[in-house]
Amino acid sequence: MRRLAIAVVATALLLTACSDVDTGPDKPTFGGTAGPGAPAADPDTTAARAAAQDAGIRPCSDLRLDDAPASGDAALPELELACLGADGTVDLSRLRGPAVVNLWASWCKPCREELPLLARLDERTGDRLTVVGIDVQDSDPEAAVRLASDAGVTYPQLVDPDSTTRGPLRVVGLPQTVFVDAQGRMVATERVPFTSYDDLTAAVRQHLEVQP
Repeated sequence: MRRLAIAVVATALLLTACSDVDTGPDKPTFGGTAGPGAPAADPDTTAARAAAQDAGIRPCSDLRLDDAPASGDAALPELELACLGADGTVDLSRLRGPAVVNLWASWCKPCREELPLLARLDERTGDRLTVVGIDVQDSDPEAAVRLASDAGVTYPQLVDPDSTTRGPLRVVGLPQTVFVDAQGRMVATERVPFTSYDDLTAAVRQHLEVQP
């Protein structure tokens, strides 16, 4: 009985870490709709474009994309996502790795702590590794850009205002990090936030065999 109780408590703590988000009245509820008074999600606002340019966030054209979608059971899904604060869209299934795909939002508290680690990873790995963010169900893309900028993020960002990635990527909370190989296959998914750079780089080595 004692072992069962410990297992239940551990599971509860894990789920809390995976979905530690602010769901106040002015914030969106994950997997639902924006709360009362929150603006409608619009990834293509003039303010977001200007903020992204000022922050030095790189365009989606910097991503490694293939002409054809990935194939197989573990392939990235065929989802067309807009670029955060920039022109164009990206078919997620055409993304090729090795890549780290991080799903986050400006209203997700653990995401704010994790973003600087990903920015550091992007800076240190250069062309050897692609890092891309997906801003999920964020009612204020300009706030998302500001948060990314404050964290030192310059890697490309996609936006998923309607949480279309939730089912195909089996998202249960934010942040979530998906590791993608050179064939566009999802080789691993981490559903708890990275709290140290060492933990993040260890996962990159384990799942993608890339030395940060």
